[in-house]
Amino acid sequence: MEELRTLVVGLGAGPLEIAFIAFRTLVVYFFILAAFRLSGKREVGQLAPFDFALILLIANAVQNAMVGPDASLAGGLSAAAVLLLANLALGRLATRNRKVERLLRGQARILVNRGHVHGDALHAENISHEELLQALRENGCATLSECRLAVLEVDGSISVIQNRA
Repeated sequence: MEELRTLVVGLGAGPLEIAFIAFRTLVVYFFILAAFRLSGKREVGQLAPFDFALILLIANAVQNAMVGPDASLAGGLSAAAVLLLANLALGRLATRNRKVERLLRGQARILVNRGHVHGDALHAENISHEELLQALRENGCATLSECRLAVLEVDGSISVIQNRA
């Protein structure tokens, strides 16, 4: 019986507390979104172990900032719901507005054009020369001269078009 009472009490965040949780969650969401957007493009599959550790630690670090002292079930579910709704709303807004899409998703960037490496693009996207060469090899280009075009896509993948023989 005590467990049931604890569960019911755990549900009890009032409307004002829920509103504060929603506000704090949105502030944290937009801060993290901006920080990741500014840090460059990477696919989840391309995350280095230190990138993955960073994401896990950030998630843990901002949890209390979102829900504050409220450890109730309602508080946690409210924060999760706000995150899901904000993500859905931004996704829909991005599909309807090209400026918002560019702001959120970025633009593709040419890394190699006709065998010439664009070093400024590599530097701006925080991609090492070795990472570029690895992507070229994975796409069938053993050397730079075999690459007609390599583009860092908005999703963090590198598309490669080979020179035709």
